[in-house]
Amino acid sequence: MKRRTMWGFGVAAVVVAAFLYGVVGRERSLSALARSSQQQAALPVEVVVPQPGPSRVSLVLPGTLRAWYEAPIFAQVSGYVQSWSADFGTPVKAGQLLATIGAPSLDAQYAAAEANLRVAEDNYRLAAITAKRWQALAGTVAVSQQEVDVQVAGAAARKAELDVAAQQVARYAALEAFKRVVAPFDGVVTARLTDVGSYVNAAGGDVSVRGSSSELFTVADVHAMRVFVAVPQDYAGELRAGLTARLHLPSQPGKLIEAKFLTTAGAFSPDTRTAVTELTVDNSKHTLWPGTYVEVEFQVPADPRVLTIPEQALIFRANGAQVAIIDALNRVHLRNVTLGENLGQIVQVTSGLSAGERLVNNAPAGLLEGQTVQPVTPMPGYAAASQTLESLPEPPPPRGAASGDGHTSTP
Repeated sequence: MKRRTMWGFGVAAVVVAAFLYGVVGRERSLSALARSSQQQAALPVEVVVPQPGPSRVSLVLPGTLRAWYEAPIFAQVSGYVQSWSADFGTPVKAGQLLATIGAPSLDAQYAAAEANLRVAEDNYRLAAITAKRWQALAGTVAVSQQEVDVQVAGAAARKAELDVAAQQVARYAALEAFKRVVAPFDGVVTARLTDVGSYVNAAGGDVSVRGSSSELFTVADVHAMRVFVAVPQDYAGELRAGLTARLHLPSQPGKLIEAKFLTTAGAFSPDTRTAVTELTVDNSKHTLWPGTYVEVEFQVPADPRVLTIPEQALIFRANGAQVAIIDALNRVHLRNVTLGENLGQIVQVTSGLSAGERLVNNAPAGLLEGQTVQPVTPMPGYAAASQTLESLPEPPPPRGAASGDGHTSTP
């Protein structure tokens, strides 16, 4: 009887042990399945941390090259172009002939003015002799003082007429000289907008001339170039003597040309909030052409205490600029941030972010507040500011986490 009882207890113990073993194994399988499901459900994301900003940053702005001097040349007399002697790209010296204009009407007016001058000279000569003779008879009974005064005044009037005629001749002589269109300074002809036989109107020099005038040539002095660039208001404090910049020519990648600060407008445009700034660059070899588009690179100081993040870490939604913070439990929290300067691949964050916080890089559009994510190692070279997961600071382990199998369990 005792033996049978003992046997019964043994069988019962075996049954209970087998049952407990099955229950525990099942619970372990369910736990492992839950952990695996949770890991598979967590969104894999790349992680970056904010970095201190650089002490100096590159400011690249569009600019335009202009000649040191550039003059559009118009005709000062009306007529037909008889010939031209300087074409596009021709180097010229000051006073060198560019074109000649035929003006028959001007020639006729000049000849008439010279004839009028000769008449005025003869009239004055006769009036002067007559006045001299009347003055010799003054004080005698032959003439009265009134008649003497009239003759003297007549001679003075003839002298005034002579001066007017001489000025008319000088005026037409000056206009005759304008029939020769010449270069105003040493330079290069950058435009020829006329041809033989073209009719041209006088421009500006004579208010009696009606009609429109057209440009004949453009001459540019290119021994040095002026660089015009619009600098934003935030960098106005850097515009001072001694400032240098580097020019990038799209047609010559990799070639850098140094430019020196010359002057600035001293005022901002109310439309663009920029100040026109003028730089100079040597062009003694004439390799630079007026009108060329260039990129002007300034090196300006920056505050290294301001944190920077990759542009891909920013999220723009209805609430404005945000970043996705990953907490110690790998859950996402969307936080608003205030942005500073855009430095190219990275952007400054002036508020809303602390050093050492983990951020989601290139967050997906459907990322939600409180969503669980799985940090992964970024692809090498994906972003200049990206870091491998090994270099990121390890978050503190959550309370109640199990460390035996390397996984953390959420409470």
